[in-house]
Amino acid sequence: MTRTALIDVGGGYRSIFGAGVMDRLMDDGIAFDKCYGVSAGSANMVSYIAGQRGRTYKFYTQYAFRPEYASAQNFIKSRNFANLDYIYGTLSNSDGEYPVDYPAFAASPTDFTVVAADARNGHAKYFGKSDVSQDNYDVMKASSAVPVACKPYMVDGVPYFDGGIADPIPVALAEREGYDRIVLILTHERDFVREAKRDAAPAAILRRSYPAAAERLKNRYRTYNEEMQVAERMAEEGKVLILAPDDLCGLDTLSKNAEGLEEMYRKGLAAAEAVSDFIAG
Repeated sequence: MTRTALIDVGGGYRSIFGAGVMDRLMDDGIAFDKCYGVSAGSANMVSYIAGQRGRTYKFYTQYAFRPEYASAQNFIKSRNFANLDYIYGTLSNSDGEYPVDYPAFAASPTDFTVVAADARNGHAKYFGKSDVSQDNYDVMKASSAVPVACKPYMVDGVPYFDGGIADPIPVALAEREGYDRIVLILTHERDFVREAKRDAAPAAILRRSYPAAAERLKNRYRTYNEEMQVAERMAEEGKVLILAPDDLCGLDTLSKNAEGLEEMYRKGLAAAEAVSDFIAG
């Protein structure tokens, strides 16, 4: 029997592409045996697994423009550009403005892995579905804590950073775990090659407090590019379907505009059309 997996690599505001993909998957009635989420990709997947179509779209296109969501003021006040407790707590808890349907999430047969990076040693940490509970979305906060833009997020006394510095494209993990049809959602163009200079400055800052994580961040370009090569090889073998935007619409991890968000979301909706035929084999 074919075992299917969905991977969303995240990417801050660019992750609205994945939100579009998953809303289309819900429209088409497509579910996966396992979801792997990195950074904001993990938040997209909680709504998807819970069957809450349009929920993440509202976060990106409405809530994200509030200063308490993400802003320079936040950073000055708390050293966190994105207020992860506001996003994944105040807004998302059962008494929040747009709660996660946790009972539906928990009842879904879809398994779930969230990728984070242990700030102490830079190693990947894989949280499971059992690490998520009603009004406790800390593992998504940990996976989304962009180094330097955010302080590491503590889970059970351990500091974590964004999973993208440790295992940005976990296709090899999905293959090892026995999934033979893997849909990979990217938030850069498919031919994007990460350059060392992109992470050099934040890595130099991070080195003062978390040297091992800084080293991992410094070498993220190599990890990303090598894992992308693995994904392309698996795509050639018919094991992976790669969905990627053809343009970033003016978006980046921490920068956005309303028109770009809408355009990127629609690119995700359109890209997901290819999934049903791929899954059917």
